[in-house]
Amino acid sequence: MAAPAARPRPPLRSVTVLYDPDRPLCAHVRDWLARQRQLVPLVPVPAGSAEARRRFPELDHEATCQEITCVGDRGQVYRGAAAWLVCLWALAAHRATAHRLATPAGVPLARAAVLAAAEYRAAYHATGPARERTGGWTYDRARGWSYVPERRAAGDRTAPG
Repeated sequence: MAAPAARPRPPLRSVTVLYDPDRPLCAHVRDWLARQRQLVPLVPVPAGSAEARRRFPELDHEATCQEITCVGDRGQVYRGAAAWLVCLWALAAHRATAHRLATPAGVPLARAAVLAAAEYRAAYHATGPARERTGGWTYDRARGWSYVPERRAAGDRTAPG
C-alpha cells in the first residue's frame, strides 16, 4: 500500500517585513499589520538594521530603505507593489483583496497605492525627521497630526488619512 501523498507546503510560512522605523507612515503600517489577524506571520525588522543585514546579507540594504521589501521564509524577495500584496495576502481580513489586486485590473491600483506611499515618504524626507507637512497639516511624532493655523485661510481642514 502506497503512503498517502504529502500535503503541499504553503508558499510562505512567514514573511519578514523590512520597514523604516524613523518614518511615521512605516511605523504606522507596522503597527496596523501587528493588530491584524495573520494567516501567515509577518515579522517586522527595521530596514538597514544590523538584524536585517544578519538575516539577509545578500540584499541591497540601501534599496530596502527606499522601497518596501518583504522576504519570504524560503528567500523569496518582494518589492514595491508585490510587497504590499504579500502583506495583505498574509492577513485574514485582506487576503481576498490581495487576490483581487493581483489581477491585471488590480495591479495598477496596487502600484498607485505604492506610489502614493513613496510620495508621502519623499515629502517626509524633504521636511526632516521631526515633522511632515501635507496639505495644511503637520505631523509631529509626539502629538500626531495637527492643523497648521497659517494654512487656515487656504480652507484645507481635512487631515490626511
